[in-house]
Amino acid sequence: MNHMSAPPSRVPRASGEATVVRARMTARERLARIIQRRELLVGMVRNELKIKYKNSVLGFAWSLLNPLLYLVVFYIAFTIILGSGIPAFPIWLLSGLLVWNLFSTGLGAATGSVVANSGLVKKVSFPREILPLAAVGSMLVHFFLQSMVLFVVLAIVRWDLAWAYVPLIPLALAVLLLLTSALGILLSAINVYLRDTSHFLELALLAWFWVTPIVYQFQLVGLRHGWSRWPWFANPVTPIVLIFQRAIYARLDNVHTANGIRSVTPLLPHWPYWAFLAYLGYSLAFAVVTLAIAVRVFGRSEANFAEEL
Repeated sequence: MNHMSAPPSRVPRASGEATVVRARMTARERLARIIQRRELLVGMVRNELKIKYKNSVLGFAWSLLNPLLYLVVFYIAFTIILGSGIPAFPIWLLSGLLVWNLFSTGLGAATGSVVANSGLVKKVSFPREILPLAAVGSMLVHFFLQSMVLFVVLAIVRWDLAWAYVPLIPLALAVLLLLTSALGILLSAINVYLRDTSHFLELALLAWFWVTPIVYQFQLVGLRHGWSRWPWFANPVTPIVLIFQRAIYARLDNVHTANGIRSVTPLLPHWPYWAFLAYLGYSLAFAVVTLAIAVRVFGRSEANFAEEL
């Protein structure tokens, strides 16, 4: 008989009372339990969306305003004022910003999910990991809505995609969801005990954003030598952003001529298809290791959630 279905043993206390002792589940068993309760996960995603836009006049339209505001602000700052040197900057920006918005908002919502649902945690028995996963799932819905802004821009300017690299986008999106969920599960458990975690995350994401090639070209740091470029290469979000940019933006260099002199500004790496896939494999490995650690930490700390909340 599987030990999960075996009756719990009872160990008498000094006062004569009995306490229930259950075998601690492995990470694989905890993941299997989440899969078994996937209907609950879907239901909680729907509930997250209803709560977020309850009594809202614009509703889901707010999801579209976020990337539009970023687009206007960064376009003015980096194209009109500073001069980014990146042609069709709105397409460049949106192709990377969609990735970042899903990652940052999903991670932020997941980190505070257990504390925000303290009443549910205390009263109902269910896999608590579903809370951060539901937060990430709701942000995935916003990701698809925000993608509509990019699709409209692409249609208006009749932009040509790099179709050979488009199949990499679903793979990159899956890795991004895994990475966000893994970090979200880990930080949601830590946040129960250290409430400063959510505040620290805001600062960390601010720094993380600027170590991700979204508003500037990757080749600004990719062509460097030495240790100065490793924060960008070690960033697990970088391969995902590069794949979206390679498939959607689809331009590797900015070639322009001034006063009869032709100059080339490198934008994206001239890597073959397998190199992008291999770099994505690094993000996948990072996410899997983080998920294993997260599930273990969450499982060890879950028993005291009710007391801490």
